[in-house]
Amino acid sequence: MFFFDPLYLIFTIPALLFGLWAQWRVQSAVSKYSQVYTGRNATGAAVARAMLNAYGLNHVKVERTEGFLSDHYDPLSRTLRLSPNNYDTPSVAAVGIAAHEAGHAIQHAENYWPLQARSAIVPIVQFGSFLGPLVFMAGFFLASAGSTFGFNVAVLGVLMFGATALFSLITLPVEFDASRRAKEILVNAGFVSADEGQGVSQVLDAAALTYVAALISAVSTLLYYVFLLSGLRRSDD
Repeated sequence: MFFFDPLYLIFTIPALLFGLWAQWRVQSAVSKYSQVYTGRNATGAAVARAMLNAYGLNHVKVERTEGFLSDHYDPLSRTLRLSPNNYDTPSVAAVGIAAHEAGHAIQHAENYWPLQARSAIVPIVQFGSFLGPLVFMAGFFLASAGSTFGFNVAVLGVLMFGATALFSLITLPVEFDASRRAKEILVNAGFVSADEGQGVSQVLDAAALTYVAALISAVSTLLYYVFLLSGLRRSDD
């Protein structure tokens, strides 16, 4: 059956394993550097506020939000939200993550085009990531029964899901750039020492791996769909 196709595991297990390893790296780095406090003793919230004010972004709010590593910048409400540990704690991990999210707010203010592109395709991704696989499966089964229309439906499903892979691809420069800004500003503004900056780099570099893992996962699934489609095409020849 399609739902339990062993071939699917061949395509996706490497991506799954890489994703698990990336998550372990993040959790290990955050756990380690959440215990290391900066010499300046400024909380993540204080660092984020100072960075935003330095760029004239006084209107961007900094709020506490619930959850573990739930930190994010919301461009619609222009609000930077930090999880409790990162909001209240003056740790290397907290200021690194807070500065990274402030980096997104700065990107937004500067109209950083990859961020604009990612935001623009969010509705398509939300629609395609859910419906794409369903449309593909429906088309695949119809095409397997000899329906040319079914093959076209399956292609549509692949294109819809392809938006997820495109989103993951565009996300990489957005996240890498936010981390680059965070590292530079934290050291140059004196929020962290050179040694503490190395800890910030370890936390943010580990977090970046999760975005790489998301891209690999999306591409692996997309390649699986394309492989199945190519099999249908060959069977029709």
